[in-house]
Amino acid sequence: MSSDESQGGPGSELTKKLPERSQTHASFCTTCALEMKQVTWPSREDVVSTTWVVIADGGVFGVFLAVVDKLVQMGVAYVFKRFGA
Repeated sequence: MSSDESQGGPGSELTKKLPERSQTHASFCTTCALEMKQVTWPSREDVVSTTWVVIADGGVFGVFLAVVDKLVQMGVAYVFKRFGA
C-alpha cells in the first residue's frame, strides 16, 4: 500500500467507492419509485371506517380496564380491612 492510499490520496478506497455509491443510490431510488407505483392505497371511506373501529375499540378496552381496576382495588381494600393491615 502506498503512502497516497493510506492517507486518502487519489488512489484511496473512498474515491473508488463514490461512483459505486451513486449508482447504488440511483438504483435504489428507481426501485423505490417502481415499488411505490405497485402500492394499493386504501380509499378515504376505508380509512375513516377503520379509524372509527380503532377509536371504538380503545373506548371499549378503556372502560373494561377501568372496571377491572376498580374491582381489584375493592378486592385489595377488602383483604386489608379483613386482616387488619
